[in-house]
Amino acid sequence: MMEWHKLLSPIRFGMEQYHNDSSDGRSEFQRDYDRLIFSSPFRRLQNKTQVFPLPGSVFVHNRLTHSLEVSCVGRSIANEVAFQLHKKHAHLPKNSDEIGSIVAAACLAHDLGNPPFGHSGENAIATYFSEEKGAKFKSQLPAEEWTDFIRFEGNANAFRLLTHQFNGRREGGFALTYSTLASIVKYPYESQYADSSKTKFGFFQTEKSSFERIANELGIIRHPEFPNRYARHPLVYLVEAADDICYQIMDIEDAFKLRILTFDETQTLLLAFLPEKRKERALNEIFKMVTDTNEQIAYLRSTVIGILIKACATIFVENEEDMLAGKFQKSLIHKLPEPLQSAYTNCSQVAVAKIYKSQEVLDVELAGYRIISELLETLIEAVSNPTKAYSKQILNRIPSQYDIHSELLYNRIQAVLDYISGMTDVYALDLYRKINGMSLPEL
Repeated sequence: MMEWHKLLSPIRFGMEQYHNDSSDGRSEFQRDYDRLIFSSPFRRLQNKTQVFPLPGSVFVHNRLTHSLEVSCVGRSIANEVAFQLHKKHAHLPKNSDEIGSIVAAACLAHDLGNPPFGHSGENAIATYFSEEKGAKFKSQLPAEEWTDFIRFEGNANAFRLLTHQFNGRREGGFALTYSTLASIVKYPYESQYADSSKTKFGFFQTEKSSFERIANELGIIRHPEFPNRYARHPLVYLVEAADDICYQIMDIEDAFKLRILTFDETQTLLLAFLPEKRKERALNEIFKMVTDTNEQIAYLRSTVIGILIKACATIFVENEEDMLAGKFQKSLIHKLPEPLQSAYTNCSQVAVAKIYKSQEVLDVELAGYRIISELLETLIEAVSNPTKAYSKQILNRIPSQYDIHSELLYNRIQAVLDYISGMTDVYALDLYRKINGMSLPEL
């Protein structure tokens, strides 16, 4: 069994020798939150696609606004969990009141490893190695390293970004607390142990020892059924639930604003979450006072999120023992009671059918796929053959923090992936145009 007093650790990764219990009014977990907010990778999320293309006349979500909203929802769920746990247990660690701060920080960080252009960016990187020109490297790499590339995953890349010591940077990466770092690892195992039908995993080979170090410090146990995997840190379930709530409900609202869904379709989807009395109040009282359709949908959206926050917190507390034993296997969302489960499932089905396959979404995914594939081909060719004249020119374009001159091919390719995945959509498009001679600096 895992234990809360070990799972909630304020020790910072890479700065263990400097740890002390002094405070200036902020806890170490609140410092994590502030450190992420002020970081360059977090700011770059404002120019990364969430689902829809970056906004024109109608503002929809990007990775930055999504992460901020997930953080708010995650903190609310976690604060409710902490309140219920204190009622359930006579003795909890003193810093258990900080569960909300840990989850809020982890939610801010959960998408930092995602490349440009949404999930098409992840797919472009993975298929470059599995189906395209990158397949030639299979014979040059150990199987576990090769699997990292053909199953490239934004979650694993976020953990790398937060913990890896890039050239000229300090040890420990962002030097976040052990608990915050563990709370973003949804899939606590390496790529070779992922299900064959599900490519998601939690860390690359380069960060395997880092995760093991964190797991040992926090007392995270091995999975009871799969000894090559770890159990999740319990707070991962709260980060995951906040993400599930936000992307599903906010995507529905965005689709309404973009006129992909009608008002009636959107209202019907959201009203399905409400009990009869609240539904009647919304239709007969609130909507008579608030006649603007955008505001009506916003009201329903906020009400639905509030209902889901309460439900997920309750499910967490009810299943706490199984989580601490590593036996809880589903997400909190998949344990929702009826009619919430049916309402959520209906939203998911509509999103797949009408939103994620809409022309606006497909167009940006197709363009992003081609841009990233082209950048990969050019940059990986350069690090593979660095003595060529053109390669030297390309390598001069890559910032010095990336280890493109490593003796190991795996590390050089990882450096290219670090560079590309850190790009914004706009930067990636600009570099693509310059490399292909489609855009030149003014002379």
